[in-house]
Order: sequence, then C-alpha cells, then structure tokens
Amino acid sequence: MEIVGTWTGRTACLLQEAMRMTNEEFGERLGISPRTISRWHSAPEKPHRSEVQQILDTAYEQAGEAVHRRFALLLRPPPARLEAQALRVAIAVVLRADDVLLVCRRGDGELRWQFPAGMVKPGGDASSVAVQETHGETGIHCTIVEELGERIHPKTGVVATYFLGDYLAGEASNLDPLENVDVAWVPRSALTRFIPSDQIYPPIMAALEVAA
Repeated sequence: MEIVGTWTGRTACLLQEAMRMTNEEFGERLGISPRTISRWHSAPEKPHRSEVQQILDTAYEQAGEAVHRRFALLLRPPPARLEAQALRVAIAVVLRADDVLLVCRRGDGELRWQFPAGMVKPGGDASSVAVQETHGETGIHCTIVEELGERIHPKTGVVATYFLGDYLAGEASNLDPLENVDVAWVPRSALTRFIPSDQIYPPIMAALEVAA
C-alpha cells in the first residue's frame, strides 16, 4: 500500500478515481459535501486541513487491495513522451570563383534547380552532411566556410540549415540520376534565372554579394 504523506486535491481525486466513485458517492463515503469534492478537482495542489487528512487516511486504509493497486498506478508519473525530431536537411551553397553549384532535381512532376542538399539523421552533423551530399550528388569536393542560418523551408516544411562552401576539386557531373537530371555551375549574377529570388534564403543572397 502506498504511503501518502500529505493529501492534496490531486491525491484525493486519485483515490476517488481508484475507488471508481462519483463526487456524490465519494462525498457520502467521506462525510463531505459533493460540492467540496468538486473544489478539490479545481485545486489539485492545495493540501487539505488536518481533519480531512485523517478522513482520507481512514478511507484509504479501509479500501480493498484492488483500490490500493489502482491508486498506486495512478500515482505514477506518466511515461515521458518521445518527441519526433523534425525532418532536417543540410544545404550547401558552393562557390567556385564567380559560379555557384546547382542541381536540377525531379519532383512533383516538375524540374527544379536548387542547391545540393541531404537529409540529416538524428544526431548527425549538418555541415558534414552538406559536404558529403555535395560530393555524392555532383562529384564536387568542397569545404564549409560558414553556416548561413536555419529556417523552416517555405515549400517543404522541413528544417533547413544552410552552409556556404568553397570549391576544392572535382568535375561537376550528375552522380544521382534517380533524383537529378543535371548539375551545373551557374554564374552568381544569373542565379535568379534558375531559382526565383523569393525562394532563395536571404542570407544566401547577402553572402553571394559579399563574396563577389
């Protein structure tokens, strides 16, 4: 049998639930008005007066073993909720002199130019994913210069982390033909011909202007 140090509105109502009684039935059992029982439900943290503590002690001690088991289960804290991690992608904005690297991706029945990107697994490092996915999609080796920021992508709803990268080596080629139809180095001045300006994360445009 669980030991209750101090009866509060919450624990008294848990005892009522364990006994499977209505406010009227519980009040009659304790010799307390149903209206008072209702107030206990609205003030769960409030401790009861000493005489009410004794009444509840007696009612609990006289309850059967089944009530004691149910009461013990009700007292246990609820299991911690497992929060689903939001889908996250790492996006690489790779520069080579005056050019920026783009891939042309299939999706939703249309072709879209975008920056190389990859999904970040739980616990994964987004910057590493940006480098690995760039090489895996395009054959280009790059190094991360800085993180440009993070946002909820307006079209996909995923958490997108953007990185500015510098070209190291490799020839641009389409190494992921299932996802992409083309890979290209595009002049920075012509970027908005491939990706509408309202779809480009503003810090990307600012970084490209600084790098020009």
